[in-house]
Amino acid sequence: MRLNLWRIRPPALRNAAFSSCPRCFSTDSHVNVLGQYYSKDSATNITASIIDKLDRKLHQQPAHPLGSLRSLIESHYPSFTHLSNFTPLVTPAKNFDDLSFPADHPGRSASDSYYINKDLMLRTHTSAHEVETFAKGERKWLLTADVYRRDEIDATHYPVFHQVEGASIFPTNPTGIHDLEEDNARLADYLKNSNIVIEDIPHITGSNPRQPTHDPRQAELVAQNLKLSLNSLMLTLFGGRAGVGGGEPLRVRWIEAYFPFTSPSYEVEVFFHGKWLEILGCGVVLQSTLDRANVPDSIGWAFGLGLERIAMILYSIPDIRLFWSQDPRFLNQFAPGNIVPFVPYSKHPSCYKDISFWVPEQGLHENDFCDLVRDVAGDLAENVKMVSRLRCDADLANKHYRLTRSHIRKREGTVDVTA
Repeated sequence: MRLNLWRIRPPALRNAAFSSCPRCFSTDSHVNVLGQYYSKDSATNITASIIDKLDRKLHQQPAHPLGSLRSLIESHYPSFTHLSNFTPLVTPAKNFDDLSFPADHPGRSASDSYYINKDLMLRTHTSAHEVETFAKGERKWLLTADVYRRDEIDATHYPVFHQVEGASIFPTNPTGIHDLEEDNARLADYLKNSNIVIEDIPHITGSNPRQPTHDPRQAELVAQNLKLSLNSLMLTLFGGRAGVGGGEPLRVRWIEAYFPFTSPSYEVEVFFHGKWLEILGCGVVLQSTLDRANVPDSIGWAFGLGLERIAMILYSIPDIRLFWSQDPRFLNQFAPGNIVPFVPYSKHPSCYKDISFWVPEQGLHENDFCDLVRDVAGDLAENVKMVSRLRCDADLANKHYRLTRSHIRKREGTVDVTA
């Protein structure tokens, strides 16, 4: 047998007004998602707590930190089409196959992604809409949306978060390449006269190659355009903010990366309060993606950034679950376009509790238990951690989790709520 001891800690979100949804989300054979019933099958693993968040649309609320940050990014790309109304329900083919994900990629597994059934899932990234957006004729666009991934419970992870996908493609004819060269010259001149220090790397290397179908010169130009565009975006987001000020330049650095749907690929980091923080991933769009979208003779780039990651930095928000709070003491701190530090509003101490139970040796993934905690305790559980494991001779495992009790102040007084 194996004893797994887990610790669950409540958040520093005391007095927050968390909602519990009374709606019926599921029957034995169907699940209700956004007002429509879908047949269940062996792949179904979506939970009520996730369904309850599908229509919240935090990124469309102008005064919300995520809405303000979205508007700031869109203002940096005024000539791009701004999109934000795509349904979160996609096919696995759209989410993975259209972007050339390997068949054995871990993101496809039920332990990592939410499935309504084997034919329908919640998108795990905004890139799921790349092919259809290019196919509609969009050439320069930003797409903001909520995305869903099964995840652990702590202050920096949440099964729902928000991304902005940006993309720009250019014709490979002489006119398109001329426009690309002119844009590169404009952006390079702007950055040369800005208070920024860029730690760059070669655009294309043996470990971060161009695609075989791409002309070497064109691949260099589009990778350069991607870097210049995102360096200027970093200035818009962080220049003069987040500890950068007093004449100190913004420091940005580029790192080689790997993504299934771009090559070459990069990550971007910004130096903040004495350490480097990863901000986004990006790269040159795979030609196969453009081919599926019926966009021949073109080359382009795409990036994806997490709004919560950047908002937590800019607004000094310590816990990702605060974005979902409906407590006016959180929401009233913010106004459209106004980036101000978050002011904590509760000081209640944390309380630890343990829980243990028997399960088959291979019968419970950690994310299964985290989803169970979210369904029962909502966002009152701040942290779930295994703290010990004992091996015994039987085929069953006794899993011991640490739970917590939170103090939630209601209008009628103080009520103890046991997670």
